[in-house]
Amino acid sequence: MNKLTKIGASALCGSLAAISAANAGDLTVTGGADMTWISLSDQVTGNPLGIGSNFKLSGSGELDNGWTVDLAIANTNLNAYSNASVTIGIPGLGDLLFNQGGSGTGIQRMDDMTPTVWEEADGAGLSATINKVSGGAAGATIELTPSGTPDGLTARFAFTPDADGSSSTSDKTAGGASGIAATGWDLTLEASSDITGMDGLTLYGGISQVDQYTNAGSVSGNRDEMVIGAKYAAGAFTVGYQWTDEDTGLTGTTNYENTSYSITFNVNDDLSIGYAHTESDKQGDSDTAEADSLQAAYTMGGATFRIAEVDVNNQAYSSAATADLNATIISLGLAF
Repeated sequence: MNKLTKIGASALCGSLAAISAANAGDLTVTGGADMTWISLSDQVTGNPLGIGSNFKLSGSGELDNGWTVDLAIANTNLNAYSNASVTIGIPGLGDLLFNQGGSGTGIQRMDDMTPTVWEEADGAGLSATINKVSGGAAGATIELTPSGTPDGLTARFAFTPDADGSSSTSDKTAGGASGIAATGWDLTLEASSDITGMDGLTLYGGISQVDQYTNAGSVSGNRDEMVIGAKYAAGAFTVGYQWTDEDTGLTGTTNYENTSYSITFNVNDDLSIGYAHTESDKQGDSDTAEADSLQAAYTMGGATFRIAEVDVNNQAYSSAATADLNATIISLGLAF
């Protein structure tokens, strides 16, 4: 009996190998590590040292009918499963992206698209803890990027049947309804110089709506979001400005308006410097949450040395003295 089992397993493995060879594609692994030092002025920093690591599996292949398939699986710190996505390229239609609750789909990719040399104004290690647009990206999403748009115009339409993050976490094959958010859709547009008629100018914008269960006591309506922004590159300089608006559809505080702007300068092929600002006005709250950041990045092959000086005022819309923070963050990033 054991002998027959071994024969069956061998035959099965041979069949799988034959199928794999017939549908061969490329699978690559990329990763990196970030070592940081953060110093908070007039605050308890704790241990200032930090190490972050991640790796990504990327696969690609082509079917006999001309369709292309791309796979991406991300693992972040502490070997934590992050997200998976599959992109199917269909000739004459465009790209269909199936994303399992990871960031970077729909309007969320535009939460702050102003140019940086490292991170957003409040993303280098000290955050203003402001409410940003997210669309339906927290839930598993299907996103279409049609191929029939004019040159210079990129349109994307994303749909999720359940916009709650807990509906698609981990690597399970099926989600599940949870929380107050239901179906949601996002529409985004990006227009480069072929459309704008000005070299270096990019305009972008997006809208999103997420249905919410109004039988919940904290809900008064749907969540609606909007983004409008522009970036302009001239020589070594790049500047950007954007405005976002969110109506949360929740009782009490319902609206947030965010403004971000930045400028970067490439000193040479290796060294870049930049300044970024972001602020958020919360309805009914006079305390505007703000973050300002001066940053520099120097690249040496696969290594990047980065430094950021970050000032935060009214963190999380608080007027407490402890809500005004300043930090210096130093980072060495290694890419493999």
